[in-house]
Amino acid sequence: MSINIHSYMHIGVAGNIGSGKTTLTKMLAEHYKWIPKYEAVSYNPYLADYYKNIPRWSFNLEVYFLKQRFRDVLEISRSKDVVIQDRTIFEGVYIFVENNRAMGNLTERDFGTYMDLFNLMMSLVKAPDLLIYLKSSVPNLVSRIQKRGRDYEKGISLEYLSGLNDRYGKWIGNYSGKVLELDTDNLDFENRPEDFVAVTDRIDAELYGLFPVLQDK
Repeated sequence: MSINIHSYMHIGVAGNIGSGKTTLTKMLAEHYKWIPKYEAVSYNPYLADYYKNIPRWSFNLEVYFLKQRFRDVLEISRSKDVVIQDRTIFEGVYIFVENNRAMGNLTERDFGTYMDLFNLMMSLVKAPDLLIYLKSSVPNLVSRIQKRGRDYEKGISLEYLSGLNDRYGKWIGNYSGKVLELDTDNLDFENRPEDFVAVTDRIDAELYGLFPVLQDK
């Protein structure tokens, strides 16, 4: 049984590369009649320079991405609908920027300035009302990435995916908002209808305080 929400709400879908974020966002948007918001950062004017000299251009690249993601959050905050977002602003910061910093591509000075800017931005908006975290093992991520066959993802290493997974685990462990964690190693919500029903039951329970077994009574 599906229940409609009448209040404004921001639902975030988070997870590593290949965890199924975009697929689940699309399916949930269709199921609940929510408005999907996909990451709009495919173009970055610093990208070409970044790959020529990563340490030199990392700060510029990441600040541009942050600006784009903050624009998305502002649009969501002004929406009169329930919006479900594929990847949150937090992941760009706590996963990918932290990773760039750890690799030595961002100086501590630049990282400090970046975090000051991010914290200022977040003082103007609120976190998602619910964060859906798609947890996945590296073998499962690799299987999904290989299955979708995107050329630009072929060079992703196991070490890189594993490092991102560790950062996701740390971030979620410290996250103070409402989180629904889904183990995607044991779910195939795209191909098994019963798995998708299990997901929506858990979302209903989180959002409406209902016990899934009682929903049809």
